[in-house]
Amino acid sequence: MKRKITLKQIAKELDVSISTVSKSLRNSLEIGEETRLKVQAFAKFYNYKPNNIALSLKNRKTKAIGIIIPEIVHHFFSTVINGVEQVANEHGYSVIICLSNDSFDKEVLNMEMLANGSIDGFIISLSKETQFKADFHHITEVINQGMPVVMFDRVTNDILCDKVIIDDQAAAYEAVQSLIDKGRKKIALVTTVDYVSVGKLRTEGYTKALLDNGIPFNEDLIIKIEDVNTCEITISELLEDKAIDAVFAVNELFAVTIIKTANKMGLNVPKDLAVIAFTDGIISKYSTPTITTVSQSGIKMGNKAAKMLIDRLEAEDEEDENYKTEIIETHLIERESTN
Repeated sequence: MKRKITLKQIAKELDVSISTVSKSLRNSLEIGEETRLKVQAFAKFYNYKPNNIALSLKNRKTKAIGIIIPEIVHHFFSTVINGVEQVANEHGYSVIICLSNDSFDKEVLNMEMLANGSIDGFIISLSKETQFKADFHHITEVINQGMPVVMFDRVTNDILCDKVIIDDQAAAYEAVQSLIDKGRKKIALVTTVDYVSVGKLRTEGYTKALLDNGIPFNEDLIIKIEDVNTCEITISELLEDKAIDAVFAVNELFAVTIIKTANKMGLNVPKDLAVIAFTDGIISKYSTPTITTVSQSGIKMGNKAAKMLIDRLEAEDEEDENYKTEIIETHLIERESTN
């Protein structure tokens, strides 16, 4: 009897990446014919089944929900988990949490593991690498097998499923407008790389606020951080332009780094430099000075995501494809970093 084999084991045996295995099994032309045939032959020999999802799972309930988040360091994701658990526990569901660490391969492996009879449905925020690759086959496979998925925060329009988001563009616009209303004219943006959906939308809101107020758009005032370990160096280079009088950061980790760097350079926050961030977490409330933030309402987002998933799990019409996108309201919390 042949042993069961996983996507990860195939990749290891053939000394290729998980992504290469996955694409080869889907006959993607991105992979050379020799590699595709080798992977397919190996998978066939060991009777590999995509995602190891048994068709009987539709009728077997675990009363468990799987959450896959990109990272745990951001306060926002931990509050979403709390929100999910509140609603899940009220309805008799337990919650299993996995981290993708912003890795496509780890996201695929997490999904494969949880879909193998451990849970009834997924709540997921896409990893940076998944958004960069624009490869969502693992999510499509899960949905096609009858397992519901709810996306939150980092989502894609390429997958038809329920989603919970905020209006990132409008929230960023409001934040930048508040800086302009306080007389700030040279506003920089510290954001993520463009393929992260929320960073892209917040950049669009920033740009629109400037242009609507007749402030010239200057691409040199936008820095896109991919590696948080080097963000302090990048921010230092930005702040060397003494004419900058405000910075809008797409998360509070960037914001507190901006304040720390400004202090080292002898700049006073908020007198010389106003700072606004997304995410109303512990860092924002207890930093010196405290940070003005856009509240993303992580608890509400988690509540809503769990409710949407459970409603779909318990619906009598399992084939209903009337998917919804819920938008959670945001609001600006004024603190010392802008006053």
